[in-house]
Amino acid sequence: MARSLISYLSSLAFLSKVRGARLTSEEAFSASALGWCVEWLQAFFLVADDKMDSSVTRRGKPCWYRVAGVGNTAINDSFILESQIYRIVRRYFKRQSPRVYAAVLELLHETTMQTEVGQLLDLTTQPIEGPVDLGLFTLARYKSIVKYKTAFYTFYLPMALGLVHQGVDDEETLDATREICLQMGEYFQIQDDYLDAYGAPEVIGKIGTDIQDKKCSWLVVQAMSRANPAQLAAIRENYGVDDEEKIALIKGIYRDLDLESVFKAYEEESYARLSAMIDEFQGGDRVPKEVFRQMLEKIYKRKV
Repeated sequence: MARSLISYLSSLAFLSKVRGARLTSEEAFSASALGWCVEWLQAFFLVADDKMDSSVTRRGKPCWYRVAGVGNTAINDSFILESQIYRIVRRYFKRQSPRVYAAVLELLHETTMQTEVGQLLDLTTQPIEGPVDLGLFTLARYKSIVKYKTAFYTFYLPMALGLVHQGVDDEETLDATREICLQMGEYFQIQDDYLDAYGAPEVIGKIGTDIQDKKCSWLVVQAMSRANPAQLAAIRENYGVDDEEKIALIKGIYRDLDLESVFKAYEEESYARLSAMIDEFQGGDRVPKEVFRQMLEKIYKRKV
């Protein structure tokens, strides 16, 4: 069973426990249907993203478009994956729970749009042809990419679906939940950027390609803010070139700037900040803080 689905169902179990009862078999079944919708949505995004980024591997295997006989058909396959989400929602919620059906459709459509905006920001920050415009690689733009491309669908969507499924749909609670989830999503993506350069492919399940893909990653943004004139010139000349020596040179600059220590300090600061936000969360009896703590502990100092 997929990791995000397990986390989603665990969160629902917490929510149900607060009511003094276990999920009924019917609730567990419909919850699983929603959990799989999140998985299908992620599959849709990743199949399309790998093709757009010309990525090589995903979770230790060739990206779908690189499989023999697939190629550009992967683009249409990603659309088919997306279409299945709404077939599932219609089948299991339209008649059984019109209120949940409407709320789920709104969440899914809104999150898809937000993620597509994030993907557009990501793609337009890195020209397909020509040199990289490192002037676009600002921390503000990076945070916008992360917020829309990753945080909404990876963290807020599963949590919001769980709340709606359990009848928690007031704006105040959803807004507070969104704030925590977006901060957690930013932390998660920065971890991902760090692992792209520092993680072992056999452990993280993919070959990091952020440097040659001209990605506006957290590492290069941090490097540019710390580099001396010579290092900055080297970054401008070598970043975004698919050449092993140039990639190694960029990673060497990361090491010289000790970005590993910079990341570790950021990780501890993020953990402390998120812990404080969770402590201050006013979800009452309906949304236990343990749901957020569980999510945070699962990603804190992750290696994959």
